[in-house]
Amino acid sequence: MLKVCVIGLGPIGCRHAAIYQEDSLAELVGVCDLLPERAKAAGARFQVPSFGDVGQMVRALKPDLCSVATGGHEYGSDHALPTLQALEGGCHVLCEKPISNEIAPAAAMVAKARERGLCLGVNLNHRFTPAAVLAKRWVAEGRLGHLLFVNMSMWIKNPVESSPWFQIKALHPHTVDVMRYFCGDIEAVHCFATKAPGRSIWSTAQFNLRFRSGAVGSLTGSYDIERGHPMERCEVAGTGGRFVLEDMWREVTLYPAGILEKTVYTNPLFGGMRDFEDTFRNRIHAFLDEVSRGVPPEQIDGSGADGLAAQKVLAAAVESVQRGTVVAVG
Repeated sequence: MLKVCVIGLGPIGCRHAAIYQEDSLAELVGVCDLLPERAKAAGARFQVPSFGDVGQMVRALKPDLCSVATGGHEYGSDHALPTLQALEGGCHVLCEKPISNEIAPAAAMVAKARERGLCLGVNLNHRFTPAAVLAKRWVAEGRLGHLLFVNMSMWIKNPVESSPWFQIKALHPHTVDVMRYFCGDIEAVHCFATKAPGRSIWSTAQFNLRFRSGAVGSLTGSYDIERGHPMERCEVAGTGGRFVLEDMWREVTLYPAGILEKTVYTNPLFGGMRDFEDTFRNRIHAFLDEVSRGVPPEQIDGSGADGLAAQKVLAAAVESVQRGTVVAVG
């Protein structure tokens, strides 16, 4: 059983803490937040010691693993420092997405984990569903043949007015990661963006993507559409067929080329995923399992390197909007 601490006790951090207390592979031993009242409230709720300083908590409790669920500018600016502190203290880290809203801190986090030989994961929870895992298996088995294109879309209503690039940087770590999960590395981006009436940020965006494999893709994302069913869709096609994945976990359908029969996986009514929160449970349990089994850091599913790769694509998308041209991914 791994001793776990949670850093950052807003709604997402408290969700992490509650899930760790449910999981047989974890023992929640402490919580930390810069806001004293929030740290104390979480400590009382979860009946564990609370701290206001990451270094002090790590030295006192010697956890095996820390979740970093802080927020900050563009949902990611406060992730780097506590992650680096926890890694320096010898802890494996599961960080919320985006790994960071800027490339340099994200790269420093990945480098520190590599230097210390520790596992760094990112909560890229949309890939940790039975439907997504099955679709990934179809790709690995060659059921789609040579990959040709991927179309991805995701929309939620988020009225927050942050930086001009808030929607691109904060929403799309998930979508870009799902596309990379199925189709590999992205090497070039051309992005257009628009502002809905009354918005000051680029609240809706359309990306055109070229993958290193030669496949091409499109991504549409928006903070302007009311959340409902469905809110996310991924279609991947190749010479041997295509699949359509609805809402990360609800359903995935395989359409083999030249065959009129299709294969459908539908989330089961009994024993299946209950709601979106189960994506957090699946992702957290997967990280606990990999750390418990001693999986090498470079083989972690949804790793810090994956999170960094997604942010590099999004940085190229921002540059593309600014320059009005295709941008190579750094």
